[in-house]
Amino acid sequence: MSAPIRPARAAFGPDGTPVSTLYGDVYHSAAGGEAQARHVFLAGTGLPERWRGRSRFTVLELGFGFGLSFLVTWRAWREDPARCARLHFVSVEKHPFPAADLAILHERYPALAALAKELRAAWPMLVPGFQRIEFEGGRVLLTLAFGDVAQVLPQIEARADAAFLDGFAPAKNPEMWSAEAMRGLARLCAPGSIAATWSVAARVKENLAAAGFSVEKRPGFARKHEMLVARPVRTRSAPPPEPSTRRALVVGAGVAGASVCERLARRGWDVVLVERHAKPAAEASGNPAGAFHPLLTPDDSLLARFTRAAFLHTRRAWKTHAGILWSGCGLLQLAEDAKDAESQARSLAALSPPDEYARRVSAEEASSLAGVRLRSGGLFYAQAGWVSPSSACTAWLSACGDRLETHFGVEVASLERSGGEWIARDRAGGAIAAAPVAVLANAAEGLRLAPQPHVPLRRVRGQATLIPPIPGLRLPVLRAGMVLPELDGRSLVGSTFDAEDDDPLPRAESNAANLARLERILPGAAAGLDPAALDACVGFRATVRDRLPLVGALCAADDSRCEVRTPGLYGAFAYGSRGYLWAALCAELLASILEGEPLPLEKRLAAAIDPGRFALRAARRQGGYQRSSRRSS
Repeated sequence: MSAPIRPARAAFGPDGTPVSTLYGDVYHSAAGGEAQARHVFLAGTGLPERWRGRSRFTVLELGFGFGLSFLVTWRAWREDPARCARLHFVSVEKHPFPAADLAILHERYPALAALAKELRAAWPMLVPGFQRIEFEGGRVLLTLAFGDVAQVLPQIEARADAAFLDGFAPAKNPEMWSAEAMRGLARLCAPGSIAATWSVAARVKENLAAAGFSVEKRPGFARKHEMLVARPVRTRSAPPPEPSTRRALVVGAGVAGASVCERLARRGWDVVLVERHAKPAAEASGNPAGAFHPLLTPDDSLLARFTRAAFLHTRRAWKTHAGILWSGCGLLQLAEDAKDAESQARSLAALSPPDEYARRVSAEEASSLAGVRLRSGGLFYAQAGWVSPSSACTAWLSACGDRLETHFGVEVASLERSGGEWIARDRAGGAIAAAPVAVLANAAEGLRLAPQPHVPLRRVRGQATLIPPIPGLRLPVLRAGMVLPELDGRSLVGSTFDAEDDDPLPRAESNAANLARLERILPGAAAGLDPAALDACVGFRATVRDRLPLVGALCAADDSRCEVRTPGLYGAFAYGSRGYLWAALCAELLASILEGEPLPLEKRLAAAIDPGRFALRAARRQGGYQRSSRRSS
């Protein structure tokens, strides 16, 4: 389970230096935090010289604090005309500050005011896990890993070119400098990497040396006469080479495919999109609207953790595209019964999130929030709401600009590999498009083009019903079903979950089932509505038994153990009913894999959505297997 976050609070010593009340230590030297960061971390790791002329550079930091070292590094990157094209800054922090406290702390560094304001404007909610924030149009990426270093560091997947060791003093915060943490640091270092720290404590030198670093002392900052610089003597495999040709073929123009196009185009890829319908979002992604919200479970399950990461990432992603029609108006998830209410209470107690993420409300407060009378309370997600998936598809594709080539109204009948490229062919055998990388983002149809016998995929029919607007309803309400507030003159209720049902036409009995859901949520709201007279929309979802998506390199069809991945072939499908919530994070993950960048989420979550997971689990049960890489060979 994820440990709840205990935020830090702004406090200062007698001389005005920021101090931690949790650790009884200062955040930086009294001689100046900016100067210390430049001397110890930038100069200590050879920056900015070492990132010059590179396409990407990754900094790993242990101890984000209030972001001073990040801001100093960002400013140095911005001021360097020979800077790397893309800067990743991955930082671990157990006790992050609330945004209001950051503002108090940042006031003392006027030279960094503009950048600090941007950081605070994008500051995430304080919940466990990884959160990626983009600056400079995606050229500076901050990945914050909130949690204890012992739990978080093993979950980072990156190759660090520089490491800033900036925890509190070893005597005050021994876990940050432990032998285990230094071994974790060594695992993440790329060849040629350099680590720097202001600490010269014997335990730090010993643990670095034991982890495989060569350690040297250098002149320190201000009254601290010495500091340490460390280089790994040996590193694990080098980062994967950058793509020699940034060109990809994407099959499917729903939320999965459109988001992948946008993420790749943002990184300079040329993308060819093939869609069998005449326009994007023509199937399940074409529903008028859908509710989005995080998921809470008493055990903080993998599904809950992944959905939390996606919820937070997606809200940030949507804000960067003016054309996406969505509202973070809040959402109510009513308790279905006393047992469900107790489960909700245990889920909240386990995670202890801030109120802005989730809180319990009574029936009276729920009614006040919703604008209609409700008979039960439940969870209120203040930043959840509804979205138009088709508007997201349109906005993502538009953002690709001239890097996107589209083929609408063309069905990919087969894929073949030839000359290092994937060739999409139509039913007559003609070539539609070709690229070194192919991404199948076409739901259940993906396995038709690239069979994965070990994947238990099923196709599920879903029907949502359009009804006259419900007077007063201000936000989505869920209770074993969903009802949305008015959009374009109607409300939406849904939806059915019809396995092994291929009927594409709306059915009166499915409308009746949705009206029954409406009655459970808002008793009396379905009175007088004729199921046969209501409009509806039907879509087909692809899902697997663990309810998580399939994102990453695909296995060879004849490889039951998934020991080798098919070169250049990736999947982004099985999004079920959460596609519009998951798509942005899944696309960022896939783009990071293809570019060899730090992953935007924990290794355990990346493994949990790996397309080869079912084959790997079966191989483990059978005994013995070779661990498969997420990257294609």
